[in-house]
Amino acid sequence: MSQVFLAARRPLLALSVLALAASAHAQNKLDTVVTTATRSPQKLSEVLADLTVITRADIERQAAASVADLLRNNGCAEMVRNGGAASTTSIYLRGAETRHTLVLVDGVRMDSQASGGASWQGIPISQVERVEVLKGPASAIYGSDAVGGVVQIFTRKGGGKVSADLGVAYGNLGTYKADGGLFGSAGIVDFAFTLAGEESDGFNATTPDSAFSYVPDRDGWRKYQATARVGAQLAQGHRAEVLFVKNYANGQYDASRSRPLVDDHTLQDANATRLAWTAQWAPALQTQLSYGESRDRYQTTPSVYLTDTKIRTLALTGSYLLAKGQQINFQGERIEDRLENSGLVTSGVGKRSRNAVGAGYLLNAGAFSLQAHARHDDDSQFGSVDTGTLLAGYEVATGLRIVGSVGTAFRAPTLYQQGTVYGPDLAKPGVEALDAERGRNFEFGLKYGAGDSEFTATAYRNRIRDLIIFGAAGSCQSSFGCYENVSQARLQGLSLAGSTKLANVTLRATLDLQKPTDASTGLLLARRAKRLATLGADTQLGDWLLGASVQASGHRFDNAANTRRLGGYGLVNVNAQYKLGRDLRLQLNLDNAFDRAHTTAYGYASAPRTALVSLRWSPQL
Repeated sequence: MSQVFLAARRPLLALSVLALAASAHAQNKLDTVVTTATRSPQKLSEVLADLTVITRADIERQAAASVADLLRNNGCAEMVRNGGAASTTSIYLRGAETRHTLVLVDGVRMDSQASGGASWQGIPISQVERVEVLKGPASAIYGSDAVGGVVQIFTRKGGGKVSADLGVAYGNLGTYKADGGLFGSAGIVDFAFTLAGEESDGFNATTPDSAFSYVPDRDGWRKYQATARVGAQLAQGHRAEVLFVKNYANGQYDASRSRPLVDDHTLQDANATRLAWTAQWAPALQTQLSYGESRDRYQTTPSVYLTDTKIRTLALTGSYLLAKGQQINFQGERIEDRLENSGLVTSGVGKRSRNAVGAGYLLNAGAFSLQAHARHDDDSQFGSVDTGTLLAGYEVATGLRIVGSVGTAFRAPTLYQQGTVYGPDLAKPGVEALDAERGRNFEFGLKYGAGDSEFTATAYRNRIRDLIIFGAAGSCQSSFGCYENVSQARLQGLSLAGSTKLANVTLRATLDLQKPTDASTGLLLARRAKRLATLGADTQLGDWLLGASVQASGHRFDNAANTRRLGGYGLVNVNAQYKLGRDLRLQLNLDNAFDRAHTTAYGYASAPRTALVSLRWSPQL
């Protein structure tokens, strides 16, 4: 594994030097307008936080199996998966728990009030236009969940002339994919409609290490996805939009080796709806009123388990330009959580609400930039939480800035943690309700951007207290164990990322040196590595677009005691795209090209070598 990382570090150092030495000579994605960092539009070059943008071109070129794979491929996060593409998937952003990453689909919260955190396996990828990954706490802007960061997924949007986008693909493991989209506008209305389907025979999801559930068979999956996004320019500066996203996944898994002939399945529905009205009342004043609703429904069959989360959000956000370079952001929000789960003692249904107000100040005074955000959340179950973030940056040379920030964040206990027999029994003397998990983060970094070159270096330290764990019995009704606020985590590390263009070759690399530990024991948090790296290159040769990438991870431990070791791994992916005609492309993707056996969770297998041949037609109609 040390050889893998030596191979990754040397190109990264060379790339960093090249990025810092490059000169500004062209407009690039630094001019891209993003919204996740401040909840208001700003150029990527003006963002002070650690933000990564993954574009539609990146998504098509990599042909990742899921959004979680896409994040891992681009060095944004660690991924852990219990088998195939429809299996339970976790994402660790800067080493934080998967429930500590807020996930938004076009501004709609995606969360499970049972397990905590988004169900990554149910989030679509074929309809995604771009992904913005914000690293670091953002509760002062978004409220609960954003302890480790925010991942916002933007679906494809219509506009301009009517066009279509059709794709079919075939791969090994008996994999078939098809997707189609219609995009365009008519008068004041623009539209985007997409459909996608995927089926695979899969691979064996478990390994012989799994003493309980190993069954030597293939565990396949099916996924179906649809989106509809329609907008209308009602008047000058006034736009209304409606969005529907529906996703269904059916994945096979091995529940028990004692029942090898039973076909066990997980069924996942992850849907989102949003209504929004954006208004430009004056050159200095903009508002957006939105209503969002998401549903995360997960069940297993024939083993009976069902959990159904619904989240409703009503929000008013906006910005006011005080003067050139000075802006105030404001927000008011109501969030309602609802959980149906047979484990809840309140007739299988749990509910709560949260009201919030927040404000931000953005200053851009030449070489100096400052941002301050504050928010107050009042939860109907555990009370109120105040959070804040302060960021500053100074341009020491053209394109080179020093940045730093301090911020607080929180994650509300889930309805399942609060409301089952494993939650606190408030009738017992001295027992209190679960409190929110709270984080405090400090970071310092360098940002460079000019022309085709970018480089960032960020050192951070995030301390999270009152972590909720499943501990010893005594404070709840169960004799098996209870949820309690007892643990603390210390997340610290250095993140490096860079990209540049040499002649006709685009190079990109990331390196994360991190130490996510239990603050009380000093042991590594489960399933998180100390070292992670990616390295990629793409080039255009005539009608060919060729690319290759490497993903490397150091060893991890599957348990909190650090006694069950998971080996490190390095994966090589290659892709090739050929332009058959003006609107027709042929593509080949080969992932895990050397068929490296590896596992991210003890007893569960990861995908072997996978090959996918795709044909895509994108005509103007």
